[in-house]
Amino acid sequence: MPDTSVNRPAGARSTVAVLAGGTGAFGLLQSLIVPVLTEVQDRFDTDQSTVTWVLTAYLLSAAVATPLIGRIGDAVGKQRMLVVTLTLLAIGSAMAAVAPSIEWMIVARVVQGLGGGVLPLSFGIVRDEVSPERSGTAVGLLASLVSAAFGIGIVLAGPIVDGLGYPWLFWLPAIATALAAVGAVLFVPRSPVTASGRISVLPALLLSGWLVALLLAVSEGNDRGWTSTTILGLLAAAALLLAGWIASERRAAVPLIDLDLMRERGVWTANVVAFVAGFGTFASLGFLPQLLQTPLSSGYGFGETISQSGWVLLPSSASAFVMGFVAPRLVRRLTARRVISIGAAANALAFGGIALFHDELWHISSLMVLQGIGIGCIVSSMAGVVLASVPAHQTGVASGMNANIRLIGGSIGTAMMGGVITARTGAGGFPLEAGYRDGFLVLSVAAIVAVGLALLIPRVPGRHHGSGTVRTEVMTSAVGA
Repeated sequence: MPDTSVNRPAGARSTVAVLAGGTGAFGLLQSLIVPVLTEVQDRFDTDQSTVTWVLTAYLLSAAVATPLIGRIGDAVGKQRMLVVTLTLLAIGSAMAAVAPSIEWMIVARVVQGLGGGVLPLSFGIVRDEVSPERSGTAVGLLASLVSAAFGIGIVLAGPIVDGLGYPWLFWLPAIATALAAVGAVLFVPRSPVTASGRISVLPALLLSGWLVALLLAVSEGNDRGWTSTTILGLLAAAALLLAGWIASERRAAVPLIDLDLMRERGVWTANVVAFVAGFGTFASLGFLPQLLQTPLSSGYGFGETISQSGWVLLPSSASAFVMGFVAPRLVRRLTARRVISIGAAANALAFGGIALFHDELWHISSLMVLQGIGIGCIVSSMAGVVLASVPAHQTGVASGMNANIRLIGGSIGTAMMGGVITARTGAGGFPLEAGYRDGFLVLSVAAIVAVGLALLIPRVPGRHHGSGTVRTEVMTSAVGA
């Protein structure tokens, strides 16, 4: 087995560089398609209802794959599964670039979503390979890269289409992830820590089932009506499958997800905050481009192009990325719960400010800088809380569930935002300005709730069920003393 010493900075830097390339490409793939859905619709001569599945298919696939791949990585080796997931991202991106039909495109997005395990695998590898004094910064960097890349994807979509052409929205990530897969083979050591036992099939199927049912209901609720038989049936099915999944995990010899572990204070508090953070981040970045691109004739829009609206949001992504380096240092001084609370408060101010003050472009751009600082504090610090709260052999599944819960929160937040904004329309068929105001006020209230939830995060991880001892190898650089 290759040398996996954590005391070789040069090797650790190479490992983190490879992981950064993979997670950055994954973050871009989440958002590059958002500003150009209209072009996708025209390109494949389809309707708006069908083209939304380009987003939904990716969301469903990533939601199911993220915890599963994290658990498989714990069982067979994180480095091995990292190569697999990066390869899937490259293949899915290439498929999307050459897609001859909307059906092919949807399948390609499903394959891309299977690469969602990149994030939990990367966090686990950092814990295995990077020294404790550097691991907090490395985790913060990777976590902030995903948030920054999401915003940067919205910025880059227009220039890429205008300058290189539509297919390069996918060729560029395909090339990046293929290179990262090669780098993972060459520079990332095999994982020294793996979990024993086989993965139980039934819990995996039930987990997939309730996630698919829930996200289908969330994705289709606005179109079909939240009280329709279809949506109510999907929600009921999600509840039943969730109950069945919990029961099967309790009986499994080697559970997919250790539910006792999920009850640890450091884990469940981070997961709840992740849900609320995703709720606000995805909803705001998903609908601000629409606000900016709304024609001047609406009375409140700015009539910006895809590229212009992206530049307005760039400061948010830049500040989130910078906080990936700053937040770990703040955590060492203030503790993780204080930094996360500060981040949630910043988000509350940003969303409330956008709701009430959006008359000028600089209003929105300035407030999104505050939003970027807030989400950078939350995501960069939260990853360390989760990793420090679980045994080494369960880092993949724990961080995978945290990332997945943030994704679920984002999908629900986006659905809520869409429902509020489109509930009332004015002249020309555009949503009323009041819809955007109310939607961002809801996001602000949710962020205020996150402040209170963040204060429940423990200063140090608690006991692990079944171990009988308090964990001693705490990542103090990521959590704070």
